Amino acid sequence: MNAPRESQKLFDPITLEVIRQDLVSIPNQIDKNITRTAFSAFISEYKDYSVGIVDAEGQLISQSRGSLAIFVANALGTAVRDGLAVYGAANLRDGDIVISNHAATLGQHLNNVVMYTPVRANGELIAFFCVLMHWIDIGGMMVGSCSSTTATEIFQEGLQLRTVKLLDQGRRIEEMFRVIQYNTRFPEMLMGDIEAQLGGCTMGKRMVLDIAEKFGVGHFHAAVHQMWDHAEAAMRSILREAPDGEYRASAYLDNDGINLDETVPVEVLVRKAGETITVDFTGVSKQRPGPLNAGRNGGAVAAARIAIKYLFSSDDPVNEGDFRALRIEVPDGTFISASPESAIGSSGNMIPTVVDTILRAMADVFPERVAAAHHGTYGVHAFHGRDAVTGKPFYNLDTICGGWGATAHSDGYGPSRSNLHGDTANVPIEMQEVSCPYLFDSYALRADSGGPGRFRGGIGVDKVYRVVAPCRINLKIDRTKCLAWGLHGGLPGQPSDVMILRADGREERVLKGDHALQPGDRVRVLTAGGGGYGPAHARDVARVLEDLELGYVSIESARRDYGVALLDDGIIDMAETVRLRTRLAQEGGRT
Repeated sequence: MNAPRESQKLFDPITLEVIRQDLVSIPNQIDKNITRTAFSAFISEYKDYSVGIVDAEGQLISQSRGSLAIFVANALGTAVRDGLAVYGAANLRDGDIVISNHAATLGQHLNNVVMYTPVRANGELIAFFCVLMHWIDIGGMMVGSCSSTTATEIFQEGLQLRTVKLLDQGRRIEEMFRVIQYNTRFPEMLMGDIEAQLGGCTMGKRMVLDIAEKFGVGHFHAAVHQMWDHAEAAMRSILREAPDGEYRASAYLDNDGINLDETVPVEVLVRKAGETITVDFTGVSKQRPGPLNAGRNGGAVAAARIAIKYLFSSDDPVNEGDFRALRIEVPDGTFISASPESAIGSSGNMIPTVVDTILRAMADVFPERVAAAHHGTYGVHAFHGRDAVTGKPFYNLDTICGGWGATAHSDGYGPSRSNLHGDTANVPIEMQEVSCPYLFDSYALRADSGGPGRFRGGIGVDKVYRVVAPCRINLKIDRTKCLAWGLHGGLPGQPSDVMILRADGREERVLKGDHALQPGDRVRVLTAGGGGYGPAHARDVARVLEDLELGYVSIESARRDYGVALLDDGIIDMAETVRLRTRLAQEGGRT
């Protein structure tokens, strides 16, 4: 069915390149259309979705540029392979549209729903066009479905759909639409988003089919294999640069939401042998009682693939060839290979730290490629309740925009989402204030949050919400004990924190759970910074002064961490600066 490697030379290379560019372009075009047509801000503004093409066996061909890494790492192909197992290729016909969020298959929280449709050219199944969306709510014990921090089984987290058809040869199966409509708290928004998802699948399928019909199925398959082979060769060429060996790293998460005093260890072993790299998760924590779990595909496999892609070819479009040299070892029953019945609502919240830890293991092997740690979790803070006038429910989920780690050549990026996110954006403040009962008192960069270093870690934000009507806030803040580490002498970033400042003057520090809010209460969210790279006393003094001017670093941090002293008029005290920097170099840390 597919063109073997040795036969690719029979095809015109210029034509193959045109096809390759078309296949990369199509998901980006559908991405824009989904943004335009979706109903909820979750999709149209925050952009919690992904678009991609996989082949007839579920192998990734291309994805939209802004797609979330956690989705395209393997979710699209995993869903399709389950569909092939359930229906068989012959029973996935033209006009069929299938959905799945099955925990045992995808291993991600149930809101993440893959929708796909087969692409057939001259009767041959050549590909599937896929759109994965985070559905705003699919029932369960909490608004938002994946929001609970105390769920203990998957059945508390919403509706589970394993590989079922929404359309059968173009005919809408109305019973399935009704099942979905009556299992969500936001039927209008969700059903509107689903129509955008359907439209994306249908339009994308047509565009892929146009390529196969224009250039021929043989050229189509040859171009796909050329894409895979190119990505594989690029990865293996970099692997050859590194010495063979075993490399370890560890980190940990705060807790699983139930056992609040028990950290969750992340122990990673990376083995490099020749042109193969193995990520061994044998040492990670066992499956947790709370929802800080993921299934194997959405946990261990996704984390390893994301880390490897970042490490070896982060600038190139992703496809299946990127992962041919990767091996993954993980026993059943860990918190990233949990059983199908386990709660997995917080699956995405912890994978960024797993990715960070894999990269940390390779920091000494690839010092020019591995950055210091970033803020490391989703950091969910979601407001919900009912509108006082209409009585309708509202829900606005946000995740932390924090600092990324510095590199051997540059300061850390930020504030930005986690390393699992793609092009997810902030929902505009004006839209939030119109649809939710709060106003923003302030929204500012958080000084001194980035880890000091020769290159500074990216910084977080400091934002304050003022509540104007009764509502609740749901929190999943983690990685507050295991700070975003620095590398090669760089210092860690500051952790995230959340305080509820009650109208009566009380202050409550809250990190997880669901909390009632009343008019006059304020919620202050401080987001974490990334780790620094290299010793801070080696940072160029001019760059420290620039950070001071921009508000990234305080005068106190300039002196304490970077050894830069200022006179009262803001001019550098050169003698004191030399003394401080000499002392920092001798002591290897802060003054």
